[in-house]
Amino acid sequence: MRRAKIPALAIVTALVIALLGVDRLAVGQEGGDPVLVGAGDIASCSSTGDEATAGLLDGIDGTVAVLGDNVYESGTSAEFEGCYDPSWGRHKARTMPSVGNHEYETAGASGYFGYFGAAAGDPQKGYYSYDLGSWHVVVLNSNCAEVGCEAGSAQERWLREDLEAHPSACTAAYFHHPRFSSSFGNEAVGPFWKALYEAGAEVVLGGHVHNYERFAPQTAAGQADPEAGIREFVVGTGGRSLKPFGTAVQANSEARIADRFGVLKLTLHPDGYDWQFVTAPGGTVADAGSGQCHGAPSAPPPPPTDTTAPTVKSTVPKSKATGVDPAANLTAAFSEGMKASSINAKTFKLTEKGSTTKLSAAIGYDAGTHSATLDPANSLRTGVTYKAVVTTGAKDLAGNLLDQNSTKTGLQQKTWLFTVRN
Repeated sequence: MRRAKIPALAIVTALVIALLGVDRLAVGQEGGDPVLVGAGDIASCSSTGDEATAGLLDGIDGTVAVLGDNVYESGTSAEFEGCYDPSWGRHKARTMPSVGNHEYETAGASGYFGYFGAAAGDPQKGYYSYDLGSWHVVVLNSNCAEVGCEAGSAQERWLREDLEAHPSACTAAYFHHPRFSSSFGNEAVGPFWKALYEAGAEVVLGGHVHNYERFAPQTAAGQADPEAGIREFVVGTGGRSLKPFGTAVQANSEARIADRFGVLKLTLHPDGYDWQFVTAPGGTVADAGSGQCHGAPSAPPPPPTDTTAPTVKSTVPKSKATGVDPAANLTAAFSEGMKASSINAKTFKLTEKGSTTKLSAAIGYDAGTHSATLDPANSLRTGVTYKAVVTTGAKDLAGNLLDQNSTKTGLQQKTWLFTVRN
């Protein structure tokens, strides 16, 4: 049975913190730099963990980021009012929320959008952005079945446009489902990561998995990139419950904590950031470090200019073949892709040996196999030897002419003979 929240717990938590001393907490906005602090997977009327983490927020100034699954079990209006509001709700005025999958267990996440109002953005979208000091912060909706996350979707296009319109020195983003996790990763948000990485974003925060994990900077494909990669924090430790890690560890994972509730505090400097994972009870800093802002990754160098001439690797029929079927087609397989327009009746020809009269034929080119086909209009004559030629004008995709592999000096062509069976 769902219990009612007891507002007096907040007072008790605050008194405990006061008794422990504020030096146990990472407090304030040092040097005037803004602070972003938060977690996901937060409140439940069957748990007291959210009262403990809300007590941490009482001692940390700054903007509060909630990372989805903000109240259990279904994100109803009653749950927000009765289970979330008495704890994290007392920081509502400074909260910039994101939506989780449990909120959508109520149709349209109406409880979430109704509780947070304009701060949650357009209820049909659930994504928005804002500036925090010199940083640009993007909040996305990773419930892809509800709003679409794929490349080319309205949200992904909006993200790219937003990033282009805000070329800040430093960028952070948060949304509920993490791309990488040693417990649960979500490939559906890959397009978000690709856009953020290409724009030079520094930090991504997520929840969904009920533990804490920090990753080294990496690309959208999960490759380590200390120079231009995104550092991901998974912070599903807001108070609902905790989940242990399995034995498999995701590549680039640097820190994992699964036995304590807590919040992540980011101090956002003009040229970098400091992080602290502050745990409850007591405000112990269990993980800390710093990172530097960076620009977008350097564009890869252009591929070297292709100056290698293509060759004919093989033919059907083979050179000097005998007993060829009168109804046979001819095939020439090239060493690389060719310009289809350069494979035509002028560059792929068939004549009887000793004659200069081309036989009428249909010419085709298959880009998948890099092969040209010659289909004679009429059956070939039995007992006759034929000459096939792929000659000057056949070009690869870079415009290189066919390699000279004829015994006739100066000709760029491939010639072969075959004889039709009697």
